[in-house]
Amino acid sequence: MTRDTKGEQEFLDAYKPKEYPAIAVTADLVVFAVGSGALYTALVRRGGHPFKGELALPGGFVGSRESAEQAAYRELAEETGLDLGHLPVHVEQLATYSHPERDPRMRVVSVAHLALLATDGHSLPELSAGTDAAAAEWHPVHRVLEEPMAFDHAAILRDGLDRLAGKMEYTTVAARMLPREFTMTQLRTVYEAVWNTTLAAGNFTRKMTPQLDDTGRKTQAAAGGAPASLFTASDRHIHPPLAKPRTG
Repeated sequence: MTRDTKGEQEFLDAYKPKEYPAIAVTADLVVFAVGSGALYTALVRRGGHPFKGELALPGGFVGSRESAEQAAYRELAEETGLDLGHLPVHVEQLATYSHPERDPRMRVVSVAHLALLATDGHSLPELSAGTDAAAAEWHPVHRVLEEPMAFDHAAILRDGLDRLAGKMEYTTVAARMLPREFTMTQLRTVYEAVWNTTLAAGNFTRKMTPQLDDTGRKTQAAAGGAPASLFTASDRHIHPPLAKPRTG
């Protein structure tokens, strides 16, 4: 069927967008990283109304000439100093949040993104507040979820944690939060930090070894310790899945 370009142009010329309700779009980010054996998220303290002074996910309005992902990268850099274009990071779209009353200013739809930063498991990238953020800091995820947050950001943060925790059962996504080459202990630390639990080292190693690629190299032995094998991970499914311990 031939496209009716003339008829389509006539339709577009007569189309009146202002007859429809205006809806703004924002991009928000759930940023996770592991430091000192705990899972952290990058949050800002809002410098202006609404929710002035409350914790919030970094993010902001999508510009007229950018995609939601482009806005997410820009807003994160502006509000926290984290430049995802120059960091080892995995980014994926988390979900769209569209409740009519989620923002008291106007009708705002948020496209949330999940960002996993690779670290050595000890130190975290430095944050610096900018634009309309009064502060930008790393917060322990499992602790900050007990505190109030601006907008529906607590629910978005919880969804991000649930997404990551669930995917870690059946994929090697946890390795995205580590250097390219890592030890089994480093990988187990990520699992324990995200799942907020303690895992038996022997059982974890036995289940995960077939899912990883052994580099044949080892770390330098620490004082009084033995060198540890170094592994890499490709994107693959874990079978059978490594089940998260159930609590409660």
